[in-house]
Amino acid sequence: MASISVRHVYKTYPGDVTAVKDCNLEIADKEFLILVGPSGCGKSTTLRMIAGLEEISEGEIYIGDRLINNVPAKDRDIAMVFQNYALYPHMTVYKNMGFALEMRKTPMDEIDRRVREAAKILDIEHLLDRKPKALSGGQRQRVALGRAMVRNPAVFLLDEPLSNLDAKLRASMRTELTKLHKKLGTTFVYVTHDQVEAMTMGDRIVVMHNGVVQQVDTPQKLYDAPCNVFVAGFIGSPQMNFLDAVLNKDGKGWYVEMNGDRLYIPEAKATEGLNAYVGRGIKLGVRPEDIYDDEAFASANPDWTLDVSIDVSEPMGSEVFLYLHYGESTLTARVSPRTTSKAGDRLSVAIDMSRVHLFDAESEDAILN
Repeated sequence: MASISVRHVYKTYPGDVTAVKDCNLEIADKEFLILVGPSGCGKSTTLRMIAGLEEISEGEIYIGDRLINNVPAKDRDIAMVFQNYALYPHMTVYKNMGFALEMRKTPMDEIDRRVREAAKILDIEHLLDRKPKALSGGQRQRVALGRAMVRNPAVFLLDEPLSNLDAKLRASMRTELTKLHKKLGTTFVYVTHDQVEAMTMGDRIVVMHNGVVQQVDTPQKLYDAPCNVFVAGFIGSPQMNFLDAVLNKDGKGWYVEMNGDRLYIPEAKATEGLNAYVGRGIKLGVRPEDIYDDEAFASANPDWTLDVSIDVSEPMGSEVFLYLHYGESTLTARVSPRTTSKAGDRLSVAIDMSRVHLFDAESEDAILN
């Protein structure tokens, strides 16, 4: 049983600097949980408190039913994989992977079995006699994973393990790590600042900001129903567009008003909770893929259109990013590669109002997803 429970945990450094505030997480046995957020948000500190590398200022952490607040890191049955690999340069790959077991006086035949088993899973059997300096970054990362695997830990803690790799290798290692998690059937807690890594790998994602857990949910739910402006802007690439607007209602229904334009919210999407915001300023959130430069879509939805100019057109092969100018705001649209729109054009674009998000202008909490 390797569930993890983090209950009302705080981390305060000298000078009254609080890095983590009232963190509460329930991580299921065998779950792949990702902690994501910008630099300095408290995600690595949270991981290090679970590992026992940082003392907890307040709160409790359990692995299974065991309170581990005062349990030394070496006795927590966890293995940690770091960003910098931390391999011994004078030892072969075989020795690096088996060293922790040697320190525990594990029988040599058992060490050999575990090292070769892990090397086979990670496809590094042919590297066992090499030293770290003769390995590529991706190979070193596999060795670091293998060193953790041979200990058969209840929990894997991974702190930005792919950030030193190039983009192509990082993409392939994401797939390898996902497959490895399924093979091992162990709890993984993974820290990254890269929301693409988070979206593609995690069973659930924890979004952190300024030491506070903002939202914990599956990748798709985070994308479709962010709880506030920060989560909405952090999850998704390119990020969500935000426009200052006023919410109103007339005989046709609810609408948001900006620069004299009215965009009507479909009746099926609106909720009674919007009554509290009539006549008030709100933030309108629009994903880039929900802005259409397609004339047919705009003609079919005249209540959803805005007149814009195109500042930049960025062809990406499978799609085109259009950087639009609207009033004092800039918007990013993700459109078909067959678009005829180009920089300098003025045109009407349509926003799919059935997929927009509304946020309270002051608290920045979601009021409609």
